[in-house]
Amino acid sequence: MPRRIQFASGLFLLLLIALFSMTPMQTTEAQTGGPTATPNDPLWLAFAGVRDALEDKFSVDLTIVQRWTFEEYEFVDGIDSCVTLDDPTTARLLYFGWRFIITGLNGRQYEGRSSFDHTIITACDTVTEASPAATAAPGTGLPAPVAGAGATGSFELGGHVLEISTNAVNLARRSGMTWIKKQVRYTPGQDASSAAGLINAAHTNGFKILLGIVGDRNALGANFDSYIQGFASYLGSVAAAGADAIEVWNEPNLDREWPTGQVNGASYTRMLAAAFNAIKGSNANTIVISAAPAPTGFWGSAGCAANGCNDDTFMQQMSAAGAANYMDCVGLHYNEGIIPPSQTSGDPRGGYPTYYFQSMLGRGLAPFGGKPACWTELGYLTPAGYSTPLPANFAWGQNTTVAQQASWLADAAVRSAQSGRVRLMIVWNVDFSLYTADDPQGGYAMLRPDGSCPACDALGTVMRR
Repeated sequence: MPRRIQFASGLFLLLLIALFSMTPMQTTEAQTGGPTATPNDPLWLAFAGVRDALEDKFSVDLTIVQRWTFEEYEFVDGIDSCVTLDDPTTARLLYFGWRFIITGLNGRQYEGRSSFDHTIITACDTVTEASPAATAAPGTGLPAPVAGAGATGSFELGGHVLEISTNAVNLARRSGMTWIKKQVRYTPGQDASSAAGLINAAHTNGFKILLGIVGDRNALGANFDSYIQGFASYLGSVAAAGADAIEVWNEPNLDREWPTGQVNGASYTRMLAAAFNAIKGSNANTIVISAAPAPTGFWGSAGCAANGCNDDTFMQQMSAAGAANYMDCVGLHYNEGIIPPSQTSGDPRGGYPTYYFQSMLGRGLAPFGGKPACWTELGYLTPAGYSTPLPANFAWGQNTTVAQQASWLADAAVRSAQSGRVRLMIVWNVDFSLYTADDPQGGYAMLRPDGSCPACDALGTVMRR
């Protein structure tokens, strides 16, 4: 599906000079913001190549223009479909890349296209109409959404607990939390009794509950439509049992949670649509949260492969498929931070947007219009108090302290609340103790190995202001 991430800017000579004088950014930063005038940046190089090609073709100077836009796009009929070729067999077989629209000082618009690696450039004859795939009505082939209450209300805080135990409840209260999260694993044919037990336990202790409900990716892949029907029916029964919110699946942009070869935001939207209607048909007040994708840029400019998709690519696919019609809140994860939420640069790993709290929030909000965000997993990893080193793929968290974890969680809660765009923040996690050479869940826990909970007090302070 086309990726409709669109940006605009005015290009002025002095600005260009200033930008070129700045320190070059990491090439992986091309997925957010406008193209930066940096010779190393693939997006900037694509824009420069398109502009040069348009200048040559139309004998026009586009050094200074009124405006330009760009988007990641599917060229349904190929990148050269916007030009008349003397020999159609010479058309290049490229179907995904950047599409630029440049508006000259005289108001005339020009369209150019580029491969993601900027090695293939096309200067279009005219500005084309959007492809049918890009302009198809959202949700085509999906059922009409059932009306519901939506994610109304002010910002609230919660935490993912190992069990709804006395200790977990006391820690959550100390932190100013009003929600508890638990994950439920669905198997075909099961009833909602176990989920109802969790709902009743949370409500008895004065908490609302978010249930993240996932299933079996292999069974899903074996009979997609049948599995979705059963899964949606189960979610409807959980909503009827009084669930305050349901997150529909977990990290479906990775094949560890979704069938290999079928990872796609449009495919997930089919599940989300069925689930939304089943939930709202059973309990209009249950908040429906889309599954938070795993934050990742592993697939680079390609965006997707058989075994997964970058989270921004996946959410854009969801958006194009009409997913906004079937959610109350956009599910997001942020769990790889090693700097304060206030920082928008300076991470020693580079500038990739999933490293930063604020760009991660914007990354999730952008595709879905006015929908609020729900952090269904937000945490900071620290090995403090454990004798086992962090696994190699978590080594980036080695230097984070417990004091930083506490401070950053509190700051994330404040910034989420003040943004006006976040309905719920679930801390990952409150009291998990598992910490092995492969899985450091306990390193994310607010409750530390020595029994202390600095994050509880930091969060409690800001939540009671």
